[in-house]
This record gives sequence, C-alpha cells and structure tokens, in this order.
Amino acid sequence: MITYPYYLKLTYSAFASAVPVREEQADFEYPRFIQFPDGDGVPHTVDLQEEVDQNLLEEVQRNANNNLYLLFTRRNPLTSQTLVINDRDSVLNSNFDPSHPTVVIAHGWLSHQNTDLNPFIRNAYLDKGDANVIILDWRRVAIGGYALAVKAVPAVGRGLGQFLRFVHETTGAPYSSMHLVGFSLGAHLVGNAGRELGGAVARVTGLDPAGPLWNLNSNRLGPNDGVYVEAIHTDGGYTAGGLGIGKAIANADFFPNGGISQPRCLTNICNHNRAWELFAASVSYNHLLGQECLSNLQITLNTCRGRSLHMGNDDLRKMGSGKYRLDTARRYPF
Repeated sequence: MITYPYYLKLTYSAFASAVPVREEQADFEYPRFIQFPDGDGVPHTVDLQEEVDQNLLEEVQRNANNNLYLLFTRRNPLTSQTLVINDRDSVLNSNFDPSHPTVVIAHGWLSHQNTDLNPFIRNAYLDKGDANVIILDWRRVAIGGYALAVKAVPAVGRGLGQFLRFVHETTGAPYSSMHLVGFSLGAHLVGNAGRELGGAVARVTGLDPAGPLWNLNSNRLGPNDGVYVEAIHTDGGYTAGGLGIGKAIANADFFPNGGISQPRCLTNICNHNRAWELFAASVSYNHLLGQECLSNLQITLNTCRGRSLHMGNDDLRKMGSGKYRLDTARRYPF
C-alpha cells in the first residue's frame, strides 16, 4: 500500500479541512502519471496518456455481452450461480426470484468477483433480507491498462443494461426493483447501464466515482441514469492524489467528513475504499444522515444546516437532490 509520513498526512488533513472546496472542480487536471490502486489496495503507476489496445477495445465495443454475471441469494449466499444473457434456462433454473429486489455490484479497475467490496456489500444485503445480488465481473478489460478500462466502461455498461433488459423480459422483474451499485470505475459503468435502460431502474449508486479521465467525460455517471442517482464522495479528486471525482454529479451527492479525508485513513486508497464500507454499513443500519449544503464552502466548514437525507441504504423508493455533508465515526459501522 502507499505509505505517507504520519506528520505529512496530519498536515495535509488540517490543510484540507481549512481550505474551501473549489467550485470549479471540473477544471481540475491530473498529472500524466498517477498512483491508482487495484482491488486489493495495491498502488500501480498509471500513465493517463498511454496508448490502448485498439483491437481489444473495438472487440469489446462490438460485443458488449462478455460480462460475467454471478447470482447470490439467501438460498446460495456463498456459492454463485452464473446467469448468461440470452440463455433463458440459466435464469429460469437459477434461484433468481423476480419478487425480490435485484442488486448489481460492479467493481473497479484491476478487480474481480472476489475483490473485498463484492462479498462485503453482498453479505450486507443477504444478512438483511431476501434479494437477488448479482456481482458483475468485468475483469476482461478491467485487468488491462487504466486508460483502456476507462474507454471500455461505456460498452461494458451497455452490456449490463442489455443483460438487465433480458432478465426483465425473461422473468418479469420490474426495473423499479433494481438497484445498480458501482465503485470507482464501476460507478461510471453502472451509470452507463442505467442510461442503456433509459433511466428506468429505481436506483443507481456511485461509490467514490473515479476521477482520473472522468472530469470532462460525457460518459461519466449522471443524474438521468436512474429514477434516483446518488454518489458518495470520500476521496475528492481535486486534492493531490485524490482518486475520486470529488464533485456533485448525481441527483444527490454525499460528502462524508467533507469528502476528502476519512477518519483513521492515512492514504488515498483508504479514503477511496471507505465509500463502499460506508455504503454496506448503511444497508445494514440506515444510520448515516446527511444535512443539505448550499455551497462547497459549507461542506468544507461543516456548516450545512439544510434538510436531512439518509446516505446510502437499500430503499428502492428513496428520492432526493442536492449536496449533503455528514460526519462519521472512525470504525465500522461508522
């Protein structure tokens, strides 16, 4: 993992809490070379200007249905069943129940089905109640270069949207029972999936949506990708080394602890991952309550006094808009 001298991190945290969050965050430019973690929290040097494998990218764009969809339910909480698009038997002979909510979890770069966030969020749902939890494994391009993965996100997202349309047509599962949850690059991926379905899914949640190559990217997560779109920002990208996009991009945007530095975190990787930890906790306890903010300055100074809205949770009828700040505890469930 990336390590920083402790006194430097304390200095940075104090600076971040004292300096107003810039309103012009969209203008932030990352340096060419950055450090970005894989699913195990190991940092890798990324060249944001690297050449991509055009043959692989074009193949993915031609055929967006190469994703792996792994179903978990309370009947099979630990061993997955594979669902295959356009294979009705794979769905009808599985434990998929259209009367239960459907949750899709999408990982980020250099990750896969067993990356920590997947079982963590899966277990939060299945410990609480009946649900169809589908883990999307898109490692085929996610294990390549970062720039390639970024360019492939729209096609992979469209593939997920087409798969959910197939599930809807095969089982009758309504879009109003679907919640798409994505971390980092996966946040933009599920946004594209929701867009493929015309924004019909009940909820789309972006967990610290990735910042590098996304600030001015029209394919990023947006407010029209679902009936209700939420983003949770924990490692704002306008700060040195930040991994998340760090600005409001959804219907409702939450900035826990100011959205830059998280309690007990000494690295950006820890800050970044805190988004999925907070979300899983909110599914279990629905205890994280934000206050609406009128400006980024209020987020920074912790002076938000507007209406309240719960962050995260599993409520498919949840609605809201605006920017929200909340403070959390240092340890799970925060």
